[in-house]
Amino acid sequence: MRNLWVAFFGAAALAVAAGRAGAAELRAEMRAATPAGPGELVGTITVADSPQGAVFTTALKGLPAGPHGFHVHENGSCDPGTANGSPVPAGGAGGHLDPQQTKHHEGPEGHGHLGDLPVLQVGAAGTADQKLTAAHIQDVTTLRGKAVVIHAGGDNYSDQPQPLGGGGARIACGVLQ
Repeated sequence: MRNLWVAFFGAAALAVAAGRAGAAELRAEMRAATPAGPGELVGTITVADSPQGAVFTTALKGLPAGPHGFHVHENGSCDPGTANGSPVPAGGAGGHLDPQQTKHHEGPEGHGHLGDLPVLQVGAAGTADQKLTAAHIQDVTTLRGKAVVIHAGGDNYSDQPQPLGGGGARIACGVLQ
């Protein structure tokens, strides 16, 4: 009987360890988004699975204080793009990640873009060291190779009065690996 208990608890311990080892974690080096391409390093973002959803952990510096739109974008590039003949910093990231083609910007609690994340709050010193949970993302491996973008302004998760929440220009970008 003792051997049976030892075998049971040993198997349980292995299952717990395997579950932890299998938990996905991705990391992005975040760089300033400039018309010439990725610029100065502004920090890192890691994203990990949790029972509550994907947890984004930010370690950022040198950003403007205040609220910022924060999204996973469809492409794995932080290179500049062009719009109307002008360079767009981090335009290579494409639009917000929307694999279900909802075409709705409803925020992390809505049924819109998978890439919608909670608003990032940057402190007066230009730093953001926080954990943000996106309950609608249940498997971070689906984000591998996608860009994470921080926008200049906040996000109202609506297309009114401005498209895509009014977050404006892309100020930082990194690719999740």
